[in-house]
Parts: sequence; structure tokens; C-alpha cells
Amino acid sequence: QVQLVESGGESVQAGESLRLSCAASGFAFRTATVAWFRQAPGKEREFVAALWRSTGRTYFADSVKGRFTISRDNAKNTVDLQMNSLKPEDAAVYYCAASNALILSSLRTDQHYAYWGQGTQVTVSS
Repeated sequence: QVQLVESGGESVQAGESLRLSCAASGFAFRTATVAWFRQAPGKEREFVAALWRSTGRTYFADSVKGRFTISRDNAKNTVDLQMNSLKPEDAAVYYCAASNALILSSLRTDQHYAYWGQGTQVTVSS
């Protein structure tokens, strides 16, 4: 059974930091591309960050570049998203996702990820 479980979402003030975590099981985590997406009310789900396969190469949406960091711990089968200098527009449900059959050109496209978590809520007030 494939499972991704996010945690760490909470309400914070603008300018503060927050760290989300995703625990993975049931698939080849170490070789998978892992990513974070988010969805705000009334908005489409959007790409946030990804870690390409087992290379350590990271990719970020322009809106979070320089503020967010994605990392993985293969010993624990977890992927984290460190979010700094949070803005009200960062408020959303954050989802972790993974794929072992992704090409680089599809890295930022949610429909190409096979495995998804249930999401964790992040609220940012000004």
C-alpha cells in the first residue's frame, strides 16, 4: 500500500517560518522524484518545489524561490518543506507527491504524479 502523510501545517503570521514533513511508505522512495504542491480555496493546485529522483537537484516555483527549501531523509523515508518569510499568498493546503515514472519536463505538472498525500493546512495572516 502506497502512503504519503503530511504533517506540520498550522496558522502563522506573515514573515514567520514553518516546516512541513511528509512520511512515505509502500514504494521506492529513494529513487522517486518527490514534490510539494499547494491549493488555495477557489484556486487550481500549483507546483511549489521538487527534488529530482536521487540526484539531490531541487526545483522551485518562482513565487517561493529563495524562501522555501525541499529536502529528503532516505533513512526515515521523509521529505520536508522548509518555508521561510511566509506571505499571506502562501496560505493553502499543502500536498506531498511522488513519482518513479516522471520525466523532467513533467516535474511541475501535478497530473503526472502517481502518489499523493492527504494534505496539511497552512494559514498565514498579515
